Amino acid sequence: MYSQPEYDSISLAKVARGEEVADLLLKNAKVIDCFRFEIKKADVAIKGERIAGIGEGFKAKEEIDLKGLYLSPSFIDAHIHIESTMLTPLQFAMATVPHGTGVVVSDPHEIANCLGVDGIKYMLLESRDLPLSFFFTAPSCVPATHLETSGAILGPQDIQEVLKMERIVALGEMMNFPGVIFGDKVVHEKLRIARSLNLPIDGHAPGLSGKDLCSYISSSIDSDHECTDAREALEKLGLGMWIFLREGTSEKNLVELLSAVNQDTAKRCCLCTDDRHPDEILDNGHMDYNLKLAVSRGIDPLVALSMATINPAQRFNLKGLGAISPGYLANLVALDDLSNFSIRMTFHKGILVARDGKALFKAKEIEPDERISKSINIDLSGIDLKIPAKSKRIRVIGIREGQILTDEKIVEAKVQDGLAVSNPNRDIVKLVVIERHHRTGNIGYGFVQGLGLKKGAIASTVSHDSHNLIVAGVDDESMLNAISALIEAGGGLCVATRKETKALLPLKICGLMSEKPAEVVSEELERLLKAIRSLGCKMKNPFMNLSFLALPVIPRLKLTDRGLVDVDSFSFVPLFVE
Repeated sequence: MYSQPEYDSISLAKVARGEEVADLLLKNAKVIDCFRFEIKKADVAIKGERIAGIGEGFKAKEEIDLKGLYLSPSFIDAHIHIESTMLTPLQFAMATVPHGTGVVVSDPHEIANCLGVDGIKYMLLESRDLPLSFFFTAPSCVPATHLETSGAILGPQDIQEVLKMERIVALGEMMNFPGVIFGDKVVHEKLRIARSLNLPIDGHAPGLSGKDLCSYISSSIDSDHECTDAREALEKLGLGMWIFLREGTSEKNLVELLSAVNQDTAKRCCLCTDDRHPDEILDNGHMDYNLKLAVSRGIDPLVALSMATINPAQRFNLKGLGAISPGYLANLVALDDLSNFSIRMTFHKGILVARDGKALFKAKEIEPDERISKSINIDLSGIDLKIPAKSKRIRVIGIREGQILTDEKIVEAKVQDGLAVSNPNRDIVKLVVIERHHRTGNIGYGFVQGLGLKKGAIASTVSHDSHNLIVAGVDDESMLNAISALIEAGGGLCVATRKETKALLPLKICGLMSEKPAEVVSEELERLLKAIRSLGCKMKNPFMNLSFLALPVIPRLKLTDRGLVDVDSFSFVPLFVE
């Protein structure tokens, strides 16, 4: 739960009237008014953590002359999974605060699918007392479905416990839309608990329309970040949903959705990243990049800013955030312009925390306990990757680059010595998902088209949402080599051939995150990408695409540790087609 912290309103009132001296005065600013979409020249007086007054004639202990820079509320990411940046909260803050990010609303269902409530507690502890406000949602779908094996289960009682924790502001994205539509009692009990606490409920409804969409919304689920075209977004907006326009590493939907944003709909639209890798944060930015992209495609800069400030604050009832107003927290960014969104300074609760691209703060990383740092439980000796051919045709997962949607393809299998094998000449390689939490020995077998691998294998312990080990490769020896390297490293990303581990990015925090700075993780990721390009893959970020091939809540065909899943029917389908 979140409630605005108490503060000395008497002192703020006196500063506002000029009867007391402010702690900090930001002079000569072009102040962004997110309420009326206006810009006004003014000074901003700050007392303690909060804004006292906006205007002129204030006195302060310290003054910073902004010399005509724009002053905006710091930016809010309405929906992100911190774990998917592969950074801990501290390292994420170090990377994004210089880009003007001041608040994130994160769904920790990645680590919750591995460690349950303990994983959520780790994220809450790790994100305390940082110059970036971390709010979280309670993961609603752990596991995401009954079609996979996760490391933990969060039932209704767990959800009730988590929703009452500090800085938990909503029930996280309800991915199990069939469970909502068809009346699953456990799913609806979680929804009821959130409603009873008067908390928002985030949605996840890719492609839902008509009666099914109405059925989904009727349970008070009122946001969605999975729209892929303007028609879908407008239908959902017309039914009262908040729409989060997403631009991440593999999910790039913002531009396609901008035509749904107009004077009437903008007030229920927010910007988000969902999943973004550290190299893209360092190279392009975070929310500042999404703002720049929206404005470059014709959106009014003040409208775009509202979608990254006041709108998400109001959607999640974050009182005192998202605007420059008396009594609001002094979470602010000073920027050169409203086209490139070049950030000059970032303030958090009235303190300058980043300047000209450099973080001005330091914090100590929390040492994780053994359960978090040793989370890969796989017996390599029990792994058999052979696939006996049962017919001449197979189902193949077809990748769509730039999207997490996939296609189902029926193709002729390549068979050697009675086994179905990879066919790199047709860009079809073997795909395997290995359960890594409980040593069940579960292995799901399939094939994928679109990775572009000509030789070798790639593997990852980041595979949404249960984060079992996923590996794709041209031959079994390379795949086993990659699997072995990840087991030894305690999780991460790997590129391997039959004889060599060509590149490895260890992720010792639950096989999901590195404790290293973004710059180091980005360099290691670049070595991985260079290695995978040497194997023939030309995709921009194949590891992000690989990570979503095991997610059985995004259409159409996916692979879990239990087998191939037809997401449309929410059921298993055989690999071989008669």
